[in-house]
Amino acid sequence: MHKRVMQSESRLISRRLLLKQTGALGLLAAMQHLLPACMVDQLAPATPAGMQPATLSGEIIDLDIDESRFTVGDRSAPAVTINGAIPGPVIRLKEGQDVTLRVTNHLNESTSIHWHGVLLPPGMDGVPGVSFGGIEPGTTFTYRFPVKQSGTYWYHSHSSGQELQGMYAPLIIDPVEPEPFQYDREYVVMLSDWTSESPEALMANLKTRPDYYNFQRRTLAELFADASRMGWWPALQDYLMWDHMRMDPTDFADVTGYTFTYLMNGLPPSHNWTGLFRPGERVRLRFINAAAMTFFDVHIPDLQMTVVQADGQNVQPVVVEEFRIGVAETYDVIVEPPEDRAYSIFAETMDRSGYARGTLAPRAGMTAAVPPRRPRPVRTMADMGLQMGHMQMEGMEASGNRPSGKSLHDHATGKHVHPGSGARHGGGPHEVPARSREEQHRSEIPGSKPVKHGPDDHGTGNQMIAEYSRNMMHEPGRGLEGSPRRVLLYTDLKSLVPYPDQREPEREIELHVTGNMYRYMWSFDGRKYSEAPDPIRFRYGERLRLTFVNDTMMEHPLHLHGMWMHLENGTGAYLPRKHTVVIKPAERVSVAITADAPGRWAFHCHLLFHMEAGMFRVVEVSGHEHGEDS
Repeated sequence: MHKRVMQSESRLISRRLLLKQTGALGLLAAMQHLLPACMVDQLAPATPAGMQPATLSGEIIDLDIDESRFTVGDRSAPAVTINGAIPGPVIRLKEGQDVTLRVTNHLNESTSIHWHGVLLPPGMDGVPGVSFGGIEPGTTFTYRFPVKQSGTYWYHSHSSGQELQGMYAPLIIDPVEPEPFQYDREYVVMLSDWTSESPEALMANLKTRPDYYNFQRRTLAELFADASRMGWWPALQDYLMWDHMRMDPTDFADVTGYTFTYLMNGLPPSHNWTGLFRPGERVRLRFINAAAMTFFDVHIPDLQMTVVQADGQNVQPVVVEEFRIGVAETYDVIVEPPEDRAYSIFAETMDRSGYARGTLAPRAGMTAAVPPRRPRPVRTMADMGLQMGHMQMEGMEASGNRPSGKSLHDHATGKHVHPGSGARHGGGPHEVPARSREEQHRSEIPGSKPVKHGPDDHGTGNQMIAEYSRNMMHEPGRGLEGSPRRVLLYTDLKSLVPYPDQREPEREIELHVTGNMYRYMWSFDGRKYSEAPDPIRFRYGERLRLTFVNDTMMEHPLHLHGMWMHLENGTGAYLPRKHTVVIKPAERVSVAITADAPGRWAFHCHLLFHMEAGMFRVVEVSGHEHGEDS
């Protein structure tokens, strides 16, 4: 049983925490250790005596997990640090090397480190209760693995909510071969959220009232404005429908800027993290979303960004002016500031309740204006999967226009099929026959027809179902529609080279993302982790399709450990591979997976409290003889 999730369900998140360096000295260290070692001497202010920029590399690396205290503004709270800092030190490795990382736990509770997006043996993946037993207080655990890839990644705790308390850091892997793009200097830009409230307090508040942190709910004035725009009866119907469903159209983030301060490289907006440049240089920015619960919309006014990597993988360059980055995703972009002036790096939260910000400048001490804030977005019935309506869908056969051919219910056999256990009606993911790539492209790329939900409502573990789900990778997401800026879309992502495994998927597993916001319970197929049946079983060496259907009205960043997910976005042989895939409300997204990593692997939503509340499963990749019945 996955100890971390079970602890959170029985007594929320276990306590641990503790103390961190405060004041300007600590903040300076937090800023400086984000710079690559090759740039520190020429760009960073003088380092105080006894303090060195924390970029670690080599064959053997030591990490100390400790109790500290972290201060942001006038609020100070216990924190968990890696080598005394938030974020922790940059680890810089080389593709092809073997690395040994010795992690010593100085806390009074168990801890762990997960190397996010890194392909390694399951025993080195760092998920307590799934792949190893955790790092007990006063002990040292040694991670050893070969480095098989390159790109921008990160590492973080997978224990007891410590990730929210500051236990995260960048992981940069330099490639053996020269990169297919050029730049003059680089910076890590790590985004995160911070609160002085404990993880237990946050979870307790959400369990008591899921809208506890939402202070952006609709007002009476908005009702009058809606009535003048659409008429009284339609406006009133809309308000009554949301009330009947016990849902709020302003619900974009469970935890908001009411308690969160949003950090860039460990610094709040008022401290203005700064990266230096010379006009005309090409600057690589490695964006990492290390937040616990926050999506960010990132743009740099007056600068275009050329996206060159997604989740550490090279993509065909695409020029954008803004991108949305989900929790745990990474994007590498190149910018070319032409003028001798400061530029603002602005990361506004998806719910518009706050922002992180920093500056690109030719000289230290310069600042750029904070861009105008945008109004908070509002959900529509489209986010509930109700946008088509029965009349528009009249005449469509229940199964004939479904991208999966068979949705939750297998109409060919008249029953549900669960890989490995045969469980029915929400017991687990449902296997359906795999489709050809041509059929996949006709139905799963932009413009695909909506799919009507099957007869299974996933029981009490699901508050709602998306009556119709559809692929929305060609849409920027709620709050970015109609933007005057060019926004990155998932359909823009195209691998630089053809992905190696071009086999057709042998089978398809459909997994519904479910939840009950009123009870603050999150799950897959209507069951939280503690109620889930056997693991989701993959056969070693097979090629399969995993289709996610979001039956909730929130975005979810879904993360599979140990294997790549090839995002089926209509790019043929150039599907981009990702370790984290964001699925929008009422969306249907498919990924292709080569099951090349034997063992047990975690699969979960990377919103911390969604995972803690049950949106977690184990994927087991077994030999062919063990997976025959799956």
